[in-house]
Amino acid sequence: MRIERKWFLAIAVVLTSLWLVVNARTGADETRVRWDIINVDSSGNVTAGGTDSAQADDGSALALTGSGTFQTEDPEDVTGGGTWTLGTSSGTYRVTQLVQFTPAAGTLAGSGLTDTIGNPADAEAGLAVMRIKYSDGSRGVLVFSCSLVDTPPAVMEGITASMGSVDFWNRAPNNPTVFHVMHGGD
Repeated sequence: MRIERKWFLAIAVVLTSLWLVVNARTGADETRVRWDIINVDSSGNVTAGGTDSAQADDGSALALTGSGTFQTEDPEDVTGGGTWTLGTSSGTYRVTQLVQFTPAAGTLAGSGLTDTIGNPADAEAGLAVMRIKYSDGSRGVLVFSCSLVDTPPAVMEGITASMGSVDFWNRAPNNPTVFHVMHGGD
């Protein structure tokens, strides 16, 4: 009987160790990204709280503020939103799902800007597509694109969005955007 107990104990230790390694590795693969519509002041300070807009075919403009986070491995693990203004109507919106995030080459280094949101080394260019819900009950998609120093020219800077059946596709960037990859305690 003692031999059987030893084998049972050895197998339990091996399986527990394997479980811990797999869970630690899975947690390490989860990347949380912060997104912000930003302000850049006259001193070159990058701060959260900017406004950006896009126009529909009729010239009407949807203006958005916003920030939040998403987890690249779990499209439902999203936070954030902001405010919207369309003509004389306004309200809030919230992000409900990440559809896609694709990083792009680019850095804040050499831009002459001071990043007050996060670590400049963690700033990242790219494209995120997020489902959103507006406070008036309509739904839409926010396309959030960030172009930094050394980002390929095809990557746009700014936002486009839909609200109900209207697509605000003609970007009119008032303020830029930025992503920050968050690490552990960020």
